[in-house]
Amino acid sequence: MPLKGKVALITGGSRGIGRAITLRLASEGADVVINFFRKRDTAEGTAGEARNIGVTAHIIKANLAEPEKIDRMFTEIEERFGRLDILVNNAASGVARPAMELNSDAWDWTMSINARAALLCAQRAARLMTNGGVIVNISSLGSRLVLPIYTAVGVSKAALEALTRYLAIEMAPQGIRVNAVSAAAVETETMKLYTSDPNIPQSMVTKTPAGPMVQPEDIANTVAFLCRDEAAMIRGQIIVIDGGLSLTSLSYTPDEGKGGQDAST
Repeated sequence: MPLKGKVALITGGSRGIGRAITLRLASEGADVVINFFRKRDTAEGTAGEARNIGVTAHIIKANLAEPEKIDRMFTEIEERFGRLDILVNNAASGVARPAMELNSDAWDWTMSINARAALLCAQRAARLMTNGGVIVNISSLGSRLVLPIYTAVGVSKAALEALTRYLAIEMAPQGIRVNAVSAAAVETETMKLYTSDPNIPQSMVTKTPAGPMVQPEDIANTVAFLCRDEAAMIRGQIIVIDGGLSLTSLSYTPDEGKGGQDAST
């Protein structure tokens, strides 16, 4: 178990991608701290699954839009575990509107959860990573590809990826590795918001050149690898998990290329 004895905090770690990451790290031996905001029952359920694997699991309710709640979360981690080895900044939120329909409240909320909270969590985590550590930020393809109604989230994720590079250099002398995982549309409850929008081509969110949508476990597997010693020389990178989607036109699917004429005719 390559992560046995490690303590990992996963923000938004109770459901969807966060749950998959929590259980994957637990399966590799890490004790897990599951941050949640609204659904305590869901967090308790995920914690129970982790305990059944054989590790310690602890839940902490905290709204990451409030800096004081972040401080309290890390104080609780320090009091209970005495240290932190892994931070996964997975918690995300945002307002799904075109740029011209965004107001300042929607913008500030999205940026505070998706970018500012990652910085504040990294700053606090660094104090507990006295023997080095790993930080993995969860991003999305909308950080560099323009997607309908994704303006605020896309910009916040672009900021998160830039932050990843800066932190990777600044924290390297402390023995802290920082990377990010950028995902295409992942099959979770959250994606229903986008798959139901008529302005978004369904092939963009329901298919990839590899075939099916990306699954939460695909992201979790990559996060787990980045947390292992084998990934020690990967620093400041944005690892894309998208089944090849970003290499194509967003509306293209492989089946559409079949039956066409030879280019020489």
